[in-house]
Amino acid sequence: MRVGTYNVRGLKDSVPALVRVITAMRADVLCVQEAPRLLYWRARRRSLAEAAGLRVAAGGRLGGVSVFVAPRVRVLHAEHHVLKIFLGLEIRGVAIAVVECDGTRLAVASLHLDLDAGARARHAAEAMTLLERAAARFGAVPVIAGDINEQSDAPAWRYLAGRLHDAYGHAPVGDGMTFTAREPRKRIDALFTGPGLAVLGCGGVAAAREDLVAATDHLPVVAELAATGS
Repeated sequence: MRVGTYNVRGLKDSVPALVRVITAMRADVLCVQEAPRLLYWRARRRSLAEAAGLRVAAGGRLGGVSVFVAPRVRVLHAEHHVLKIFLGLEIRGVAIAVVECDGTRLAVASLHLDLDAGARARHAAEAMTLLERAAARFGAVPVIAGDINEQSDAPAWRYLAGRLHDAYGHAPVGDGMTFTAREPRKRIDALFTGPGLAVLGCGGVAAAREDLVAATDHLPVVAELAATGS
């Protein structure tokens, strides 16, 4: 099963390039950040998903996060939550889809953390609590993915990696850098997987460089996962 994450910057860049990159990801489940959240936001998300052969499984307007899934993936449950609101900061949210693919059940959360360190730490913990609750309810393995807006030595990242496994850290493919797309020097986008999943590989996407640069300011991340039966 392939699970990916991608900050699409509100479709402000080349949508055809974006569609080509998402198609190249071949994701069964795709966590999207900065999904459209203003005028016609539902239709724009649906159009993006369908253009890449996917469908929208979860996500509300506030927070700009969503989960897309491939046709072969069965959606069992979806929820969206607005996270604690901090005065003067952007409203953040978490989209959670409980899905089943090839007999494996996952609870997948799409998350976009803030530029403010305090808000990042609070929202990471809040999102993890909500994800673990959904995973326990449906007997699913938790997976959280998104734009963490900090690197692996910072508190929110360390918290997520302490509760789950940093997929790239376990099976890296390539240098892992995700920002900026034009000059990638930071790894701020990631997937974290729960027990019962083996990470066969995690890294970038084999898409044309010109498309990666034209699509958005982040690079996508995709992980190949397999159930371990434990």
